[in-house]
Amino acid sequence: MKRPPSLFVSHGSPMFAVTPGLLGPNLRALGDSLQNVRAILVVSPHWQTRGFKVTAAEQLETIHDFVGFPAELYQLQYSPKGSPSLAADVVELLRSQGFDVSLDADRGIDHGAWVPLMHMLPSSELPVLQLSMPMTLSAADALALGEALAPLRDQGVMIVGSGSLTHNLYEFRQHISDPEYAQDFAEWANDAVMSRDVDSLLNYRTRSRYGARAHPTEEHYLPLLVALGASSSDDVARLVEGGMTDGILSMDSFVWEAA
Repeated sequence: MKRPPSLFVSHGSPMFAVTPGLLGPNLRALGDSLQNVRAILVVSPHWQTRGFKVTAAEQLETIHDFVGFPAELYQLQYSPKGSPSLAADVVELLRSQGFDVSLDADRGIDHGAWVPLMHMLPSSELPVLQLSMPMTLSAADALALGEALAPLRDQGVMIVGSGSLTHNLYEFRQHISDPEYAQDFAEWANDAVMSRDVDSLLNYRTRSRYGARAHPTEEHYLPLLVALGASSSDDVARLVEGGMTDGILSMDSFVWEAA
């Protein structure tokens, strides 16, 4: 039985919910092609905690964790069912590998999870879990987390790291448009992913020309390493083309699928 893929998806700004651009239809096509998926586990930078936490509610409420955007965004609802039993299995798996992790029965899902999922799986029929990112998570930690989660794929769980391939929040807020550097980093990342250059992806700040500018802070880059860690060397990596939005936000995403 073919196991579900590992996915890194760029969610950009919350406006992606209503302006799907190039990535939205490509995510929908990916969702339509999924097989043998019984649940989705998402790691998003918009839930940072002390230690790791896993959602354990029966139904996940939509969290509108952003301000200053058009009113239509706050009317959107994407509330999939959860899976307390699977959440308990995730806790057991991570604890067995030395991770400090606990259940959270009250947490819903933030826009880093529900915005891309509403494009990929609009019917929201599959159970969804969200796993938090500790505030102290490093690049090496993110890769190790993905490796720890990898066995879940053999149980029908799709691992999704949701971040942004480029994410300079200062430039976004100042409406700075400089797609040349953002595209340069996106192309560098694509080359590194396709060649499975794990060392370069871990050390992106020194190995790429614009790593530090593309990610002044790391939290939106780290989900890429989680998804990479959850993949295997036998997987086939593929670009899910997303284009560029707001002048500096690359929406390019990557999926690792069993051959």
